Amino acid sequence: MQKFRIGFGYDVHQLTENRKLIIGGVDIPHHVGLLGHSDADVLIHAICDALLGAANLRDIGFHFPNNAQTYKDASSVTLLQEVVQLLAKHQYAIGNIDATLALEAPKINPYIPAMQQVLSQAMNIEADAVSIKATTNETMGYVGRHQGANAYAVALIYKLNQ
Repeated sequence: MQKFRIGFGYDVHQLTENRKLIIGGVDIPHHVGLLGHSDADVLIHAICDALLGAANLRDIGFHFPNNAQTYKDASSVTLLQEVVQLLAKHQYAIGNIDATLALEAPKINPYIPAMQQVLSQAMNIEADAVSIKATTNETMGYVGRHQGANAYAVALIYKLNQ
């Protein structure tokens, strides 16, 4: 019998000028981007935390500290690949991901298929095992005021060789 585990992840980043908007590993044309030590991919960071949490392996900040030069402007796709390797080292495989992005603009739905491809390749799972939804905050709060974005993710993982 397989041992299933569920993890939850959350991340938030401010929007700022002079930064690329990279979400789900996809560069989205927009006049502002997300501020962070790495590429600030809020969606991937939430997914990393969900995966790490499911395996009880702490959080993304523990593994990739935001004061380490190694991760300055790092691709979050690379960080996700490292998380997947860490899971494999602990004998876990990924079942599926379900994630939600909250961002007022731009519209994200046209980019979701590309995000699913990038993320599924990074995690070595089928694209249909990566669910991504996008919503606005209906103009409320920092997301609604175009000051930031947040993402939520849940991950199902299972123990190999049981």
